[in-house]
Amino acid sequence: MDNKAEVREFLMTRRAKVSPEEAGITGGGNRRVAGLRRSEVAALAGLSVEYYARIERGAIGGASSSVLDALSRALRLDDTEHAHLLDLARAADGVPTSGRPRRKTVRAAAPRISLQWALDSITDGVAFVRNQRQDLLATNNLGKAFYAPIIGDGGRVPNLARFQFLDPVSREFYPDWDAFAQMCVSIMRAEAGRDPHDKGLQDLVGELSTRDETFRTLWGAHNVRSHGAGKKRFNHPIVGEVHLAYEELVITADPGSILMVYTAEPGSPSAERLHLLGSWAAEHIPSSS
Repeated sequence: MDNKAEVREFLMTRRAKVSPEEAGITGGGNRRVAGLRRSEVAALAGLSVEYYARIERGAIGGASSSVLDALSRALRLDDTEHAHLLDLARAADGVPTSGRPRRKTVRAAAPRISLQWALDSITDGVAFVRNQRQDLLATNNLGKAFYAPIIGDGGRVPNLARFQFLDPVSREFYPDWDAFAQMCVSIMRAEAGRDPHDKGLQDLVGELSTRDETFRTLWGAHNVRSHGAGKKRFNHPIVGEVHLAYEELVITADPGSILMVYTAEPGSPSAERLHLLGSWAAEHIPSSS
């Protein structure tokens, strides 16, 4: 990915999102474009207009942490956007994210047996491991049943992003499809900033940009977000609608991989349906162990 283009588009889209009123600027009428002017961002960040203009053109290499922090405040970036700006600056300087060696692009492999044991020990929730490219690497038994529309009959490694944008079934599985699509792309954007040399992710972005207009539009918005925790709604083909809470856990032994756990509120209709799906999985899906 072109780092200068990434920096330019990210800063321009962030600048367009901040209104003069939000920034405390008055008397700024007759604007040709939405958001703040370059001169206003520079003034808010305490930078010269010329220096900010160079940064926005992509020349972010060498920018100090104080400058980046000032820009984040001026553009009202949230924590994830701020981290993304730092990642773009590190990439421009040739510094690996957080000082760690760059992750090698490797083919998806079977999980460690101990990791599979950990997944299998989670029996009342959907648990799975995905990497930064949205590949679904491993699941517990309930996860296999839950994500059956994505996993299919095997073969190619199941990928959450391909399912989201290229499989019509996703619009039935995700009742809130638009929100899921924005979340998926924003997470991928953040991952691309953390590791711009990940060829697998670059190839996936290229494939989806070529094949799906919605993905292409969302990717061009340069929005970033972290997953963290929250709630989602699904429409499962076997048990119907379920409302689940999710927690994202980083797997420190496998940089770039995370563990996701979906659970239902105890005693709720969704919990009953998840239990029903677990019973179905016990009868129809072979155990991983």
